[in-house]
Amino acid sequence: MEYLTGPLLAFLGISVLVIVTPGPDTAVTIRNTLLGGRTAGIATAAGVTTGQAIWALATSAGIVALLVASEPLFLAVKYAGAAYLMWLGIQSLRAALRPTNHVSTQMAAARPLAPRAAFIQGVVSDLGNPKMAAFFTSLLPQFAPPGDTSFVGLAALGLLFSLMTLLWLVGYALAIARVGNVLRRPAIRRTLEGLTGATLIGLGLKLATEER
Repeated sequence: MEYLTGPLLAFLGISVLVIVTPGPDTAVTIRNTLLGGRTAGIATAAGVTTGQAIWALATSAGIVALLVASEPLFLAVKYAGAAYLMWLGIQSLRAALRPTNHVSTQMAAARPLAPRAAFIQGVVSDLGNPKMAAFFTSLLPQFAPPGDTSFVGLAALGLLFSLMTLLWLVGYALAIARVGNVLRRPAIRRTLEGLTGATLIGLGLKLATEER
């Protein structure tokens, strides 16, 4: 009972602050919801959560500690993740700057982003961010039940964090999809794609240049 009102409550508070702070996962979810609607947005959120769950389980098993301790491996994951974010951003910028007409707009609307592709993008986006590895490695042991830093104890906290992320991102996707008809008007859509693309490129550059 003491744990429920102490460390666990603190963990939930910190998790909420981290989850609601916009970052690469949020940007990718917004982008994919605009491209594929509610289904693609939810699939992206599920992909992000899957990536987080993998980080959480790997942290609990001690595997992530090896990644954090290995500078070359950590940098390889970081640069790959940064490059992926910038690639998604460039795609959005190209879509925003591409000349459009009525026919091309109809064709784009007929080819929304598939849920499977959205899910994969969510997974890759999250797994390509080694900051999640450092975050879980430093956070989970601090809030584990007293005397329980076992795989199960740490994994439970990591999966709880992942579930909270899923709920937040799904809410984001549903909110965006609700006003999707307005957001998909050509001028508004191109503006949003431009902003999202610039944001993703900025986040990729930030990830690539940040110190540990």
